[in-house]
Amino acid sequence: TVHLKRNRPGSNGSTPSCRSVVTIGNFDGVHRGHQALVMRARANVSAGEQLVVVTFEPLPQAFFRPDQAPARLSTVHQKLAMLQSIGTDLCWMMRFTQALAQMEPAEFVRQVLVNELAARHVVVGQDFRFGNKRAGNLDLLVSLGNESGFSVEALEPVLADEERISSTAIRQALSVGDFDHARRMLGRPYRMEGHVVRGQQLGRTLGYPTANLRVRAQPSPINGIFAVYARVCDASGDGPWQEAVASLGSRPTVGGEDLLLEVHLFDFAADLYGRRLQVEFVAKLRDESHFADIDTLLLQMKRDEQQARQLLAKQKGTMPG
Repeated sequence: TVHLKRNRPGSNGSTPSCRSVVTIGNFDGVHRGHQALVMRARANVSAGEQLVVVTFEPLPQAFFRPDQAPARLSTVHQKLAMLQSIGTDLCWMMRFTQALAQMEPAEFVRQVLVNELAARHVVVGQDFRFGNKRAGNLDLLVSLGNESGFSVEALEPVLADEERISSTAIRQALSVGDFDHARRMLGRPYRMEGHVVRGQQLGRTLGYPTANLRVRAQPSPINGIFAVYARVCDASGDGPWQEAVASLGSRPTVGGEDLLLEVHLFDFAADLYGRRLQVEFVAKLRDESHFADIDTLLLQMKRDEQQARQLLAKQKGTMPG
């Protein structure tokens, strides 16, 4: 169950009818560190209790500095789906507003953890901060929990390649095309998905028909030309994976503005408009560029295809099952 909390004290339309075990965070990307929090909280749930994940939209960083918003690793829909898939009973998604930002730590505990969620146990990361000006820390949460009747547990950071896993570290890995390191931190390959929309049809006239996806999680953590695997999902959400080359950007050569993911599936011909497409990123080929004319662009597209085919041929055995 997902409950969008609009921060109105006293509103309890989807408040748990029993006591709960709670974990709190942004959960962008639901990486291995996030998964560890949810699994630890799950392990503490007793009979008759619920596991509640408290998360926020927009991300606090995006609220305070919208012009410097961090790249999103997941859309809201993806985040909620992943949280549910790992055992969350109730996702309590709070709209991050000025009122919430100014809420004092003790008030957050009273209104949300005690009154709304009836928390018995709370699991957070060691660097957890909350409340107005991030004044609340782990020690204060423990103290308030002792006063309010819930216990607190702090998890140590989860590491990958001796680096602390965080959404920031994953964004950094993706920005430089290190998809292997990002996969080790996420616990899964980095993918994008969505329904195919109609584009300018320019690729088709050039002999490179593409399936186009609008990028919903903005700003995007990646940009450029990539070797990828892609699959057209059937009604069950399944389907065979195929080799492809993809471009993610604003298409400056043809006057594009909106961020678009264009995927050219090798040796494949079908109208995919409206179909759901999943794209798994394997390697970055180059940055997006502006070309003087269409002929120069077409020449580069042929080089991109050849490079992607060669790279994916060396990756035999890594295509998703």
